[in-house]
Amino acid sequence: MSKVSYYTPEGLKKLRDELNQLKDVERPNASRAIAEARDKGDLSENAEYDAAKEAQGMLEMRIARLDDTLANARIIDESQLDTSKVLVHSTVTIKNNTNGAKMTYKLVAQSEADLKTGKISVDSPIGKGLLGKSVGDIAEVQVPNGTMKFEVIEISRD
Repeated sequence: MSKVSYYTPEGLKKLRDELNQLKDVERPNASRAIAEARDKGDLSENAEYDAAKEAQGMLEMRIARLDDTLANARIIDESQLDTSKVLVHSTVTIKNNTNGAKMTYKLVAQSEADLKTGKISVDSPIGKGLLGKSVGDIAEVQVPNGTMKFEVIEISRD
């Protein structure tokens, strides 16, 4: 059984759109590619057929993963989030205690993570370190070159 993941309505729509694209467009394309390769003759020496079958297998695996993710997805009502501690979908401002740099991140599900827009996965080392912390707490995060310490400055819902 997969674990439950929490999404924004936009994030869940994006997953559903991707699944629909794979099922409605990519799957028929893969079937056509296999049929075309099959029509070219001897399957035992047909590299194009083997490649098309492998591509179809990868596509079906991606569809199955998305189906599983969507089956275990829950929309979180951000207006009901407790801002006294860091939770999934919290927006948190932290200060790196080593260099004093301040950063603001929103903690999201793995598939919604996008560092360019300030969204980090709750499964990332920083995300895991921040979960459950309150303002003023220090999160210790293991990184390849040691431990980084981040102070939680602010927690909000936006």
